[in-house]
Amino acid sequence: MAGRLEMGSTEGTPAADTYPRKILEYMEGFLISKTVFTSCELGVFDVLLSAGRPLSAEEICQAIGASLDGTERLLAACTGLQLLNTHQDNGISFYSNTEQASVYLTRSSPVSLYHSIQYSSRTIYLCWHHLTDAVREGRNQYEKAFGVSSKDLFQALYRSDEEMVKFMQLMNSIWNICGRDVVTAFDLSPFKLICDLGGCSGALAKQCTSAYPECTVMIFDLPKVVRTSREHFVTEADQRISFNEGDFFKDPLPEADLYILARILHDWTDDRCVELLSRAYKACKPGGAVLLVEALLHEDGSGPLTVQLYSLNMLVQTEGRERTAAQYSALLAAAGFTDIQHRHTGKIYDAVLGRKET
Repeated sequence: MAGRLEMGSTEGTPAADTYPRKILEYMEGFLISKTVFTSCELGVFDVLLSAGRPLSAEEICQAIGASLDGTERLLAACTGLQLLNTHQDNGISFYSNTEQASVYLTRSSPVSLYHSIQYSSRTIYLCWHHLTDAVREGRNQYEKAFGVSSKDLFQALYRSDEEMVKFMQLMNSIWNICGRDVVTAFDLSPFKLICDLGGCSGALAKQCTSAYPECTVMIFDLPKVVRTSREHFVTEADQRISFNEGDFFKDPLPEADLYILARILHDWTDDRCVELLSRAYKACKPGGAVLLVEALLHEDGSGPLTVQLYSLNMLVQTEGRERTAAQYSALLAAAGFTDIQHRHTGKIYDAVLGRKET
């Protein structure tokens, strides 16, 4: 039988040395994600950081409250992913964090991705279980994933105080890494009064006040978001940051020189985007502007892959999608903005600036 299979394989099938490496990597990509998620959730990288020296698997398993066998397998996988270093001493393996793991995967780091990883694991990953349904139905999957109605998008996103804090921590993680690049993609120094619509935790507002010492930033967000931001994220030391409570689709927007919409428009349909941008245009001072911060698709839609995947995530989680610079420019123009430009930062998020004539 083996011989007959070999003979048959030469006609209309790939050569014997063909190996579907990339497809296999894609099939098993979730194994990598869950390895990182679990290592962070158990505190592996935190334990190694606080120890200040390499630890054995037995020491680590005791510290994280896990089985020795499971811990050894997890540590081996993290070593293979180049998140941990290992060396042998008298036949025993000892582990330590790589520099990237210490900087980005420990909770105490100022640029930690820990909270972003937790949100991916406990919220986004659960939504993606229903990607097939999302594609078939063309709508988000909060009801199937969490048993909550998604008729009001942010009621679903903020379905509990705990979930809201998790989302705000996610925003903090992102803007601690990418924030300065997007607020300095254009020279925003002429704009002294900035309104950050949907400013959430205030992380991007802090990047603005750091980059532009003469500006003040008003965060406009839902009352419960403002309350949580004041309690957990923005302190009295942030004297140039203030708050204004409201729903940016329903309540009057405060007057400002510049409006920032960071990761806002990708949540919404084109019609809702134009509605919000038109409200910003009406409130904007003459000579002012709006800054969009979004992950931009190539104009032909061919990439980047990360943004293409983000657009699928918008299908699973929101009413919106990722767009090209030209598509964002069209939305801005429909709301009345002119002299529209975009800048790539070289990181995940890019910037699009539209101006209101004087």
